[in-house]
Amino acid sequence: MKHTTPSLTVDTVILFKNKLVLVRRKNPPFEGKFALPGGFVEIGESTEEAASREAFEETGLSVEIIKLIGVYSDPERDPRRHTVSVCYLAKGEGYLKSGSDADAVELFEFDSIPDLAFDHNKMINDAKSDINAILYQMQKYDVS
Repeated sequence: MKHTTPSLTVDTVILFKNKLVLVRRKNPPFEGKFALPGGFVEIGESTEEAASREAFEETGLSVEIIKLIGVYSDPERDPRRHTVSVCYLAKGEGYLKSGSDADAVELFEFDSIPDLAFDHNKMINDAKSDINAILYQMQKYDVS
């Protein structure tokens, strides 16, 4: 019997200009749907490094990781295969520019988030209290 293990991925909830950064997927699964920036961790790369790399590749933003949101391991979360995702909360800096496997990158108000690919709505909901605290601080000091 062939021994296989789940694939390791990262996803990042990025706050930029007091909004949420989402990418429209260019490729299946969920082609055309919005999702958090993310992707597969490469050999020799930490999950933090992968989150920063994927964020830059897909959005053009450099990110400062603030905290771990959670680990998502439902075997059915990705229709391609069993993946385990490490999700981070981060602040973005720079200029938005879609790239890599992102068809587009857009900013969303937190009260108008669409139905997202994978389990990304759950990730955002799990980060809600942290997001609210950070947005409060960003607005208090007028930092975006």
